[in-house]
Amino acid sequence: MKHFLKYFNLFIVIATVLLFNNCGQSFKALHIGASKSLDISPTPNISPALSPSPRPNTPTPTLSPVVDDGYFPADTPWYRDVTNAPVDSESSVIINWLASNGGWGTGRMQVDFSFHILTMDSGTPFIPVVRNSDYYIPDCDANTTFPLPAGGAIEGSDNYSCTGGDCHLLVRDLANKKIYESYVSNVVNGSLHTTCIAVWSYKSYPETLRGDQCTSTDAAGFPITPLLFTADEIAAGEIKHAIRFILPNARMRARVYVRPASHAGGPSGPAQAVPYGARLRLKSSFDVNRLNPAARVVARAMKKYGMLLADGGNIALTAASDQYTTAKWDQVGFGPRDLDTLQVTDFEMIEAGPRIPLTYDCVRNP
Repeated sequence: MKHFLKYFNLFIVIATVLLFNNCGQSFKALHIGASKSLDISPTPNISPALSPSPRPNTPTPTLSPVVDDGYFPADTPWYRDVTNAPVDSESSVIINWLASNGGWGTGRMQVDFSFHILTMDSGTPFIPVVRNSDYYIPDCDANTTFPLPAGGAIEGSDNYSCTGGDCHLLVRDLANKKIYESYVSNVVNGSLHTTCIAVWSYKSYPETLRGDQCTSTDAAGFPITPLLFTADEIAAGEIKHAIRFILPNARMRARVYVRPASHAGGPSGPAQAVPYGARLRLKSSFDVNRLNPAARVVARAMKKYGMLLADGGNIALTAASDQYTTAKWDQVGFGPRDLDTLQVTDFEMIEAGPRIPLTYDCVRNP
């Protein structure tokens, strides 16, 4: 009977995860206001301690530390120290409303480890790009090729095949100071099929980032790579940037966003809900010693840099998988529920500035 209950409970966990497995970002339509609003997040690695084994007959990628020591200049929003930033006038209303309406997407703060950060080198080939029929124009870049490191993988997979979900593909070009990101990515017959490509250069961007009312591979218009925390950063003892977080669409304010976002997906919440792009900061009064040593590193970053609301979905936090990092999650002692004692009421929303009406009328910056 004990074994029966064990496997029955495992079945329930797997079924629950599959129920929530899908993309959170709303597709941006070619006409104003049309979008889909799926609230489902990619499946998390339930056991991040298990690093995937190299696939047979596939080149093993070179592992290197994945630590954000400055993908962008110091004045970039996600590097902003908000330790002493003023609290937004709506913070109490927003936090109390969210706490009373489900809180984090799964009811607790969990971590999704399904995103891979790949690193290219001078020998990495660029493959042809095939745009999907719903490719975002003009929001997304007109690249005809995309780098594909040997032995890499897209989000939620151990290879370059998309079997459903957001299927993000993230590639760092350290030598040329660029980040290549793709959304709904699938490599078929040597070509990358994609719904959006955003190429970010290591430069200062205006407050509207790539363009106001413009999305990217994340609904808020942010880059994804610099907002993911990694096992290497935990091993180094410091995360030097804001952290990506997401909420269900119904728990985000409809048709509005705030800086540093340049866009919103398909939020449908009331006026008391948190707006896209909002930065939540862990309160200074929160005792990080309640957490294990690895989780304390994340909590300290939440106090100094905060969390930026980047997309719609259910698993609140996003970390990079350890498949392509030097340190591994089991080595640093961090798991998907090591922050689940953090409640919505442990956070406050810092001053967000004007609430910007969402029109979907993208105007790209030069």
